[in-house]
Amino acid sequence: MTSAISRTWEHAVVTGGAGFVGSHLCAALLDAGAAVTCVDDFSTGRPENITALLDRPGFTLVQADVAEELPVHRPCDLVLHFASPASPADYLRLPLHTMETGSLGTRNALRLAQAAEARFVLASTSEVYGDPQQNPQDERYWGNVNPVGPRSVYDEAKRFGEALTTAHAQAHGTDTCIVRLFNTYGPRMRGHDGRAVPTFVRQALAGEPLTVTGDGRQTRSLCYVDDTVTGILAAAAHGMRGPVNIGNPGEITMLDLARLVVELTGSASEIRYIERPVDDPAVRCPDITLARDKLGWEPRVGAEEGLRRTIAWFRATSGN
Repeated sequence: MTSAISRTWEHAVVTGGAGFVGSHLCAALLDAGAAVTCVDDFSTGRPENITALLDRPGFTLVQADVAEELPVHRPCDLVLHFASPASPADYLRLPLHTMETGSLGTRNALRLAQAAEARFVLASTSEVYGDPQQNPQDERYWGNVNPVGPRSVYDEAKRFGEALTTAHAQAHGTDTCIVRLFNTYGPRMRGHDGRAVPTFVRQALAGEPLTVTGDGRQTRSLCYVDDTVTGILAAAAHGMRGPVNIGNPGEITMLDLARLVVELTGSASEIRYIERPVDDPAVRCPDITLARDKLGWEPRVGAEEGLRRTIAWFRATSGN
């Protein structure tokens, strides 16, 4: 297996670095010896996600909205653009901010990378595939997205970000890479962010009914955050432009996930069915052939182990 960080970085800028995935990225880069500048406006990121990093040598926090400015003046050799509301609860609450972060924020991050001659990595998403008519989804699939539905502010912001990143590489020779992340979960998720894993875990630990949407037969593919971070850094270290899927090809229905969370928490919670959201994808499963072949990467943490770690974190923090 290829090492995740076969290329060393002196100074990495992580937009959205106080978010769920971004904060794990900041920690991994510091562990690898890089200096890290975390840029976050805390619209969805949380200060407590980076509290343990504040006193670490080489870590700098810059509070800013990347759609307005990206006030980083120190030379950098890696820009990881992870700023964006990512949960349904957030992007439905912040629709214009989501689109501005995906458009103006991506432009500003690309300009920073271009000026610094740095490697640029865009955090895209499996949501660019929409409600897919192909399963599993590989990177050649163009997707099935409703451009005016309630999820469109997130889906289209990411699709535009991919197009802008591609155009920037072609027009300016910027060293870019696009990673499409699938259903990442783990410690530091918010219990009320609207995604299945934290919602189910929070409900099970509180003894509340687990709310499964529709009939629960829709599927997701869950990738533990440590594996996701390893895949992102492998793509950054590689010279590939992507897009490349980073996710776990193990598919699970939402009903089976709810039952597994109940079992692992030892909860007495029942399962309650509620209305399914508009444009909720029926299936979601990555084809990771490209990541395996080019990056030597694949996920290592199985669903049970990842959920046990996530549940332990929720127990220790009360989901905060």
